[in-house]
This record gives sequence, structure tokens and C-alpha cells, in this order.
Amino acid sequence: MRPRMAITGPVLDAADPVGLARFYERMLGWTMVECEGPRPGYPPEDGWAKLRSPAGDLKIEFQWEQHYMPPTWPPVAGEQPMMMHLDIAVENLEVGVEWALEVGATLAAHQPQEGVRVMLDPAGHPFCLFAADV
Repeated sequence: MRPRMAITGPVLDAADPVGLARFYERMLGWTMVECEGPRPGYPPEDGWAKLRSPAGDLKIEFQWEQHYMPPTWPPVAGEQPMMMHLDIAVENLEVGVEWALEVGATLAAHQPQEGVRVMLDPAGHPFCLFAADV
């Protein structure tokens, strides 16, 4: 019998996990509930951080990866592909894009569909903004 399970949220690798957590903390308005690092014997970039949604039902964690390489968007054969991305609903797409840019995201050059804007966080992870009731 399958045990009860729930996905609580993703963990993103980064060269600067605490810096990336601070970006998402500001952009989403979520709270950093845990932050650790660097561990003894590891470089100063080492660390781990967790953000929690205001409702407390979701989290995003960020962990240091020594060999982190930003994903390529759109995908290019032989380069680091995007393995996953975050979908983020916003009340107003234009305002959401402006805010994301203000806090440090960039607009991806490749935009594959109307009504969705592919953005890149400071570590190069793609995320999508789309208009919806939030």
C-alpha cells in the first residue's frame, strides 16, 4: 500500500545558494526560515537556505553545488540543459516582469509562447511568469 506523500517544494543547486535564496525571498515575499554555511573545510560559497511560503505549505531550498553550471535556455545539444523550472503566477504579467527585473532577474531571449514570460534568476535557472488569479 502506498504511504501518504506530499511534495513540499524543490531544491535548487547554485554556486551562491544564500544569494539566490535572498533573490527569491525578495521577489516572492517569502521568509527565509533557515540558512546555514559554510561548513568547516568548505569554501565560503558553501551554504544552504530554505524559504517558506506565507501559508507555510510550500518551501524552496537552495544548496551549494561545487560544479554548478547554469542551464542553457533554450536548450543546446551538449550544454547543461534545464532540468526543471518554477511556474510563478502573477496578477499582472507586465508588472510581474518589471518586478522580477527590478530584483535581479533577466528576461530570457527565447520566449516560446504568448501569455508566459521566461525569466532567468541570478544563477541562470529559468522560471516562468504567467497571469492568473493569485
